Amino acid sequence: MHQKKLEEYRRDRLDEMTIAELQKELTEGHITSEELVLMYKENISLRDKNTNAVLEINPDALLTAQALDFERRHKGPRSELHGIPLLVKDNMNTADRMHTSAGSLALKDHYARQDAKVIDRLRQAGAVILGKTNMTEWANFMSDKMTNGYSSRGGLVKNPYGPFDVGGSSSGSAAGVASNLAAAAVGTETSGSIINPAAQNSLVGIKPTVGMISRQGIIPLAHTQDTAGPLGRTVEDAVTVFAALVGTDSEDAITAFAEPFEGYDWKEHLKENGLQGVKLAVPRELIQGSIRDEQLTLFEKALEDLGKCGAEILDAVSLGSDQEDLGFSVLLHEFKADLNAYLAETDATNPIRSLADVIAFNNENSEDMLKFGQNLLEQANRLTGNLTEREYIEALERNRFLAAEQGIHATLKEVGADVFVLPQDFGCNVGAAAGFPSITVPYDFSETNEPFGITFSGQAFGEPKLIEYAYAFEQATKGRRKP
Repeated sequence: MHQKKLEEYRRDRLDEMTIAELQKELTEGHITSEELVLMYKENISLRDKNTNAVLEINPDALLTAQALDFERRHKGPRSELHGIPLLVKDNMNTADRMHTSAGSLALKDHYARQDAKVIDRLRQAGAVILGKTNMTEWANFMSDKMTNGYSSRGGLVKNPYGPFDVGGSSSGSAAGVASNLAAAAVGTETSGSIINPAAQNSLVGIKPTVGMISRQGIIPLAHTQDTAGPLGRTVEDAVTVFAALVGTDSEDAITAFAEPFEGYDWKEHLKENGLQGVKLAVPRELIQGSIRDEQLTLFEKALEDLGKCGAEILDAVSLGSDQEDLGFSVLLHEFKADLNAYLAETDATNPIRSLADVIAFNNENSEDMLKFGQNLLEQANRLTGNLTEREYIEALERNRFLAAEQGIHATLKEVGADVFVLPQDFGCNVGAAAGFPSITVPYDFSETNEPFGITFSGQAFGEPKLIEYAYAFEQATKGRRKP
């Protein structure tokens, strides 16, 4: 950077600064939001060649930051996010000069006509939308052979910690935050797409209860499981972004459940003693046979540390259902219906109007588009998209019963536990099918430097307690380190 002051700040101080620390610097006049944008853009230009996390920079970010600096001087900050640069996943509509493509070249020229509700809420809070992040194409629902983090539009997102799985599908959001390319990011999850990349990139990821955050304006996968959520380097950072996203939306009926949390003081749940007396259930059946020995060793060590924090470990608890019982049927049926509805409402200049159009585009441009095939797209397109099939209705009821009622609800009540604790993203399908929340926290690293995290999963709208557990564990273990 040409400004010595900024280059020294970027090089010596910016990395790993929390949102609260950045806000204090802004309030005291040591830096401006404009300077923050310049420094993060410099980080992107220097570091993103190693991660490929950012698809495009918002060309209006610098001007937005300047306007927010002016507003701060004359009116004061809007919120804790005022002037803070954030990255957002490329499946979220932004009514600006950035594209919204879900990582697909089929939508490389698509501009959204209005902001997604989550983007609108971030802008209202004063955040600077710095750019769009790369992601696993179509939220990892194009092919069951696709590598996590790959998209035809952006190429492959790489894990900043080494030759490890970067996680999907919010891959770029995670790798970008882990590499200090922004203060935090927003991703989306249908089944593991926040929790998995958070664990793989030494980050905190919050997968909220479906209904806590609006889904309006987000390219969908399956409406009964889709949700947006934050990725941050600390629990407090993730909670700060989460607080801005939570709220009702007249265009998304399920968010009526979020009304009690509007204006809620989420920070009161940042308690260092938050695990004292808490009963944690360990459903071993969800990890047996698939967890690596090294990860199991780290998990056992984490359970010991949880005990030192005052938690009681209830081990080898049976969940009463298996992830394999849940299957893909609900996702397959809802994907066609939801994507067709989204594409039909895009601007008339967009030639891609349906899932069938996506498949046709891919076939016509097979060299660029079909590196991993598109069997999931084709499988979904063979369904009616009317959501009337007996197979879909039975699968939806079965998933909700097995995951929510028979699984999470009944098990926690039967054993007297407060929440489940699991390694990495194991068991994420169960919570996703139920629509229930999870939080992942960095814990440690393997001998080869692969990140390892711990996930707390609980009851619907149980985010306040999950935040307490996650914060207490984070403060006791300090498991994150930058790449």
